Amino acid sequence: MQKLKDANLYQSELIPISGKLVERYNKCLVKLGFDATTLTSFSIDGIGWSPEIAAEKKNMHYLNHGDANPHGIIITPLQKGKPVYIPYHSFDREMMKLIFNTYEAKINDITRDCAICLDFNQHIDAFYEPLDVLKYNTISIHFHLINNLYNVQKEQFQLIEKFNRANNFIDETLQQQLLQSAKTYGDLRNRDLELPALEFKTSSFYTRALGGIFVLRDFISEIVVFEDINTYKQAIKDTIHEVIIFHIEQPELMEKLRDHVIAECTLEKVVNTPQYSRVKKRMLFQELKETKHPIKDILDDSVLFRRYLNTIDAAALKRVNGVEIYLERLERSNAFKIHDLVDQKFYDALHKPHSSLNAKHQDLIWKLLIKVSPKDVLFLYWYDKEAFYNTYTTWSDSMKDWVIATISNNI
Repeated sequence: MQKLKDANLYQSELIPISGKLVERYNKCLVKLGFDATTLTSFSIDGIGWSPEIAAEKKNMHYLNHGDANPHGIIITPLQKGKPVYIPYHSFDREMMKLIFNTYEAKINDITRDCAICLDFNQHIDAFYEPLDVLKYNTISIHFHLINNLYNVQKEQFQLIEKFNRANNFIDETLQQQLLQSAKTYGDLRNRDLELPALEFKTSSFYTRALGGIFVLRDFISEIVVFEDINTYKQAIKDTIHEVIIFHIEQPELMEKLRDHVIAECTLEKVVNTPQYSRVKKRMLFQELKETKHPIKDILDDSVLFRRYLNTIDAAALKRVNGVEIYLERLERSNAFKIHDLVDQKFYDALHKPHSSLNAKHQDLIWKLLIKVSPKDVLFLYWYDKEAFYNTYTTWSDSMKDWVIATISNNI
């Protein structure tokens, strides 16, 4: 991953944590019911997730108690606006924006000497059936301070009220209690430590729960798309919910997305776009067995590209050049069908969210499309970083160089 790090493409906005902040982070972990980390320094993202702690615990989602109970940690105001690198839900970053937009001043004050545990409660204790995910509606975001600082503040107020009553100011025991509380926790009289729960309304979303599920609510019909085949097989047995169910590998899914004005693809237009160029280059890369030139040179140099294009067999050539063959023949006759000449995954990779969708829905549909066909390295990096990083490790150094240059030139 060093090449990605050097290009600022690998978790480049993480916040370094050390010293006292490690102690506070561990107190949050324990308060949330997790084991403390043994690391003395690490880094965190916007929601408080750490790649180093995930590696230590061998659990990418170590801040979760099962699929239905995710958590977060705020230990520094620097987390405002930072990426959520391994979001459990597609709306995780939006929830963090809501938190900081509502309580930024309080967070700045509280994190001077404390930390905040986040409990994202979707009012589901556990998923018993796959379509329990449809219960996601309003998520209550609850806040818990380490050391019970909010309760300590109330105790200080009670001690002060007692101190000011009658002649209690001469009570040495009471004086000592006040001094001890102030030494341990500071003077909390003028601090606003109350963080009432926030409500976050969900619409269409993606969750990693149960192997990965897309819930598309805001369209002609409610559609649920499952990544895990076993979860899908269990879901289609449901007779209660009136939803359309797909597995992500079903070809009928893309047709439904087009019919419901969720995704679109006009080959005559897309063939002249950078998106098409990136996907076609990825298709050729997959067909090449032995090369005398670096992959980056082959994909970047039009002469070398054509040279190697002419070394692959006829079936492979059709997979790489199918779109252009189809469009050329379509000019002579409309008898040809797309799927007769164009590779299915190539065609899927050329889709985009329908132009009528708002920005929030477009991001979600891009994420769905890139999971259906992860052929475009730029969009894979933008919309499914975990899959991108996993795929990146399988490429040759030269292919990695091309990918890094492609992404860097489009950011």
